[in-house]
Amino acid sequence: MKTSKYVWYALFTVPLFLVFTSVVLIPFGIGILYSFFSWDGLPLNPKIFTGFGNFVTLCSDQRFLSSAGHTVVFTLLSVLFINAFGLAFALLVTTDLKVRNAARAMLFAPYLIGGLILGYIWKFILGDAFRALGEHTGLTAIFFNWLLHPQFALLALTVVSTWQMAGYIMIIYITGIQAIPDEVIEAAHVDGAGFWRTFLAIKFPLIMQSFTVCLFLTLSNCFKIFDVNLSLTNGGPYNSTELFAMNIYREIFNLNNYGYGQAKAIVFFIIVAAVTLVQVSITKKREVEL
Repeated sequence: MKTSKYVWYALFTVPLFLVFTSVVLIPFGIGILYSFFSWDGLPLNPKIFTGFGNFVTLCSDQRFLSSAGHTVVFTLLSVLFINAFGLAFALLVTTDLKVRNAARAMLFAPYLIGGLILGYIWKFILGDAFRALGEHTGLTAIFFNWLLHPQFALLALTVVSTWQMAGYIMIIYITGIQAIPDEVIEAAHVDGAGFWRTFLAIKFPLIMQSFTVCLFLTLSNCFKIFDVNLSLTNGGPYNSTELFAMNIYREIFNLNNYGYGQAKAIVFFIIVAAVTLVQVSITKKREVEL
């Protein structure tokens, strides 16, 4: 009986493991190997071993360091706004609001739009639509082409990412809020706790597991964002919105520096893995068991 059970386990897990190995593990290992070579990606051209030379060059690559700074600023702003709006939406649609089901669907809908399409839609809104609105209302200090201004272009990227992901994060927070026993909330109300007291003392500590998941997802996704970055700003103006993933993409596919680009990708992977692991370890310690 046990043998047949293990056979069924193997039947379903071995194919998935083989696919994961061939699609993820093997390419990742080959990528690590390439990062120690200087190569233009052409099969007939030689690969020149440079050791840690590519990684040393990274330390003085101003464009890569600049993209790292842009990525950190974008990630901090996006993680803050996505989780703040996602939690606010979750609190709103878990009340006695009559249209809460429709509100959930409408708030989640932007996540279903592909990143490239989403970027092109907002490119029109933040560009031509904002400029026309500013000309007609006279509020040119607010309504102008955000995508032509370095600081506002990065803010525009944050706005679009927040609009896309807040509804998805809302669903996770809703799950955490609905898992709180009604008796606990009722007891808080009996003791005279208001909305904010109940939220800070009861709800927030009990949804810390949801917060751990949401923070992990937003951190990793914002660090890795590429599609919206490509279609909305394409790294402009003046490379002010060129984030990590776009910098690596251009290094490999535009400049044909496969070895150097792969070294950037390895450093990028280490940074994302380190940040997310630290975040999970910190928030896990604050989780409360019912």
